[in-house]
Amino acid sequence: MAIICKAAIANGKGGFSVQDIVVNEPKDDEVLVKIKAAGLCHTDHDSLSWGKQLIIGHEGAGIVVSVGKNISSVLPGDKVILNWAMHCGKCFQCLEGNLHLCEVASPVAAGGNGYTPGHAGLEGTTFNGEPILRSFNIGTIAGYTLVKESAVVKNTSETMSFPAASIISCGVMTGYGSVVNAARLKAGSSAVVLGTGGVGLNVVQGAKVAGAEKIIAVDINPHRLETAVKFGATHTILAAKDDAGLLKAAEEVKKLTGGRGADYAFECTAIPELGAAPLAMVRNAGTAVQVSGIEQEITIDMRLFEWDKIYINPLYGKCRPQIDFPDIAQHYTSGHLLLEEMITRTYSINELDKAFDDMLKGRNAKGVIVFD
Repeated sequence: MAIICKAAIANGKGGFSVQDIVVNEPKDDEVLVKIKAAGLCHTDHDSLSWGKQLIIGHEGAGIVVSVGKNISSVLPGDKVILNWAMHCGKCFQCLEGNLHLCEVASPVAAGGNGYTPGHAGLEGTTFNGEPILRSFNIGTIAGYTLVKESAVVKNTSETMSFPAASIISCGVMTGYGSVVNAARLKAGSSAVVLGTGGVGLNVVQGAKVAGAEKIIAVDINPHRLETAVKFGATHTILAAKDDAGLLKAAEEVKKLTGGRGADYAFECTAIPELGAAPLAMVRNAGTAVQVSGIEQEITIDMRLFEWDKIYINPLYGKCRPQIDFPDIAQHYTSGHLLLEEMITRTYSINELDKAFDDMLKGRNAKGVIVFD
């Protein structure tokens, strides 16, 4: 039987409203999930202006309600974490091991944030009698979502709350994965983290889990630096707002790293003017990582590459959901990775406007929409 529930629907022009939608029973290869919590990030706010009507939200956690006859990895009643970077398992990139870059199903690599093959059919979710797009093909700020099997990972943690589980599938994965999967940070090394918002804190945590000896957090906000220490930063640098390219902060980093520069630096500010800043922080043959997804055109002084430096730009922490989500849950259970502590506030779906405002004004490490 079809379900009627509330969903946050973007109008494509910068606004949204909370409306009733209809979610149908799953087909043979689909899973129906009751959403219990949905993390909120800047991409969700960006999605309000994508020029199309769609259900907002791409981070989420919930409970499986029903499954199609071809589903084997989850059962009704299972707690699951939603994964937006679905994969086909058969294309060139999937066979290369780059599941997050699937050429068939990835909403980013294949679909340009529209509907892509490999997802639950558009007709499964309707608004005013018509099929409706869903952000990243899952639309988690809704009471229910209908997805393919690759979009869910069973959460076996007995203690993790739904809000904590909901933030794994974007901000946590992006930060943690950029360290562990993309940079492959070596134990005993040094790392600089530029910007200590939600993603930056998870880079700090990823570096801690990977065994970094020195984790240097850089931010212009002293309160954020205090938080970074709680999440594992060993040193902090309060940057000046007029420090162009963070070159003065880079000199402080060198003082903390024997005059050489750090082994790794991670840019998590999303500020285009700081796109080259991690290069200034690393030693010769060090690795700079652009985590925040800067897409604007920037100019780089090529001397910052001297010498033999590597600059990488990973998507979604090179996520392998069936491997990485259980690993993150295990680190949570062992107390090595904090999730509950990242959530500053929770909101009902009717408080989404306030949740966006708090996020945009930097009041939250992470805000989460919760459902009954």
